[in-house]
Amino acid sequence: MKVKYELEYTFYTSPKVLFPRVSTAGGLAEWFADDVKVDGKKFTFVWKRSEQEAEMILKKDGKFVRFHWLDDDEDPKSYFEFRLHTDDLTNDLALIVTDFAEEDEVEDATDLWNQQIQSLKHLLGL
Repeated sequence: MKVKYELEYTFYTSPKVLFPRVSTAGGLAEWFADDVKVDGKKFTFVWKRSEQEAEMILKKDGKFVRFHWLDDDEDPKSYFEFRLHTDDLTNDLALIVTDFAEEDEVEDATDLWNQQIQSLKHLLGL
C-alpha cells in the first residue's frame, strides 16, 4: 500500500516565476521531464526511454496543481502535487511536494525529488 509523504523546499523567487514551472507543459519540460505534451487535462511526460500520462485533477492559479498518474490502478486516490506557500512573517516562498510511494520506496522517491528540485533551482539561478 502506498503512503503519502510531503517534502518542503524554500525558493528565493516569486510565485509568478515559480508557479508556471510546476503547472505548465513548457515549465515542467524545463526540469521535470525531457518533454511534456498536453491534451486538455491530460499531460504526457516523456523521458529518454519512457512516457507516462497524468491527469491534472486540481489547479488553483498561483497556489497549487495536482496530478494523478493514469496508470496507477493500484491506488486511484494517489496523486502528486506542487503547492506554493508564502510564510506570513518571513515572506519566504516554499514549494511543498506531496506524493505517494510504497513504504520501502519513500527514501528513494525523496532522493529523486531532491534531485529534481535541484534541477529546478538551477534553472531559476538559485
